[in-house]
Amino acid sequence: MVKRKKVLVSGCFDMLHSGHVAFFEEASQFGDLYVGLGADKTIFDLKNRRTVYSEDERLYIVRSLKFVKDAWINSGSGILDFEEDIKVLKPDILFLNEDGDSDSKKVLCDHYGIEYVTSKRIPKDGLPERSTTGIRSANKIPYRLDLAGGWLDQPYVSKHYPGSVITISIEPEREFNNRSGMSSSTRKKAIEIWGYRIPDDKPEKLAKLLFSYENPPGKEEISGSQDSIGIVFLGLNKMTYNGKYWPESIESVNDDKILDFIEKHLHFLPLSPRQYDYDVLADTNINKENAKALAEATDKTWESIMKTDAVSFGNNFRESFEAQIKMFPNMVNDEVVKTIEYVKGNALGWKLSGAGGGGYLVLVSENSIPGTFQIMIRREG
Repeated sequence: MVKRKKVLVSGCFDMLHSGHVAFFEEASQFGDLYVGLGADKTIFDLKNRRTVYSEDERLYIVRSLKFVKDAWINSGSGILDFEEDIKVLKPDILFLNEDGDSDSKKVLCDHYGIEYVTSKRIPKDGLPERSTTGIRSANKIPYRLDLAGGWLDQPYVSKHYPGSVITISIEPEREFNNRSGMSSSTRKKAIEIWGYRIPDDKPEKLAKLLFSYENPPGKEEISGSQDSIGIVFLGLNKMTYNGKYWPESIESVNDDKILDFIEKHLHFLPLSPRQYDYDVLADTNINKENAKALAEATDKTWESIMKTDAVSFGNNFRESFEAQIKMFPNMVNDEVVKTIEYVKGNALGWKLSGAGGGGYLVLVSENSIPGTFQIMIRREG
């Protein structure tokens, strides 16, 4: 009896689709198929995003497929997280798709005498070609970041002093973490009612529809309308609030010079997730003086953006954040304070995307900052 070869594939295999299954079927034609799955932490470290399905759930799904003889969570980290596992399995073939092809993997296979085979990526007869990247890119609902003035869209703040909130609509080139201040919960509601595209209609009508859908009658904590407006309205937006949930006015800017300026100077540094039992609304200090300070800092931030003045933008960006903290001291924790101290020498200004330490530290800088990434603003066309 001829001994069947051992075939190893390794990858994330999140959001499992027909393309993955066809890939496993192709690999299994070379021998008994073994699958090494990247751990949740490894994927986050490599791709700066969390998996849709946990490693336990991904492992259960992959092990259930008839083409797979066995599967496990890779024991290592980084792009070669399966190196220790091949010492145990001793595979004859490492089977990869074109996206996973790399020189480091070829060198590893040469070292252990493993045949290196690349998939032709042929979809199953009658089915469309699928890839996780393609599925992700099909979702065109943007994220939202408030640059300054956040909290003034809540009547219990703006009733003390009217003011504006400044937001940008962000292209979904990456998946931002939940509870990170990027309006991920409102975005999920948008996907529920519209699918993966915002309809072609008047922006304010759509934003009101989304706001109403997210805040049905009887809901205890009302999400601010800056979330729905910041997702639906393109480019840069300034909403002015005066004690009501909906703003008195919305001013939108889609000037490429200004949007390019913002994109160039914003840098996102990932932070640890916010704890689910963290209460950002505890120990608040909301009054006219503090609401006024936030409103004035926001107006100055807007002016500096319109002038494309980086130094002024950074200073006022930070000032708006500090005004937020005066009203909501639980927005920051020890980790956030330490991180700011570590990076502020490279930045002109900073703020949190989310409250309570979750999300990202957003930095204004004229230079690149290690460990950060940048974003693209959703624009007209």
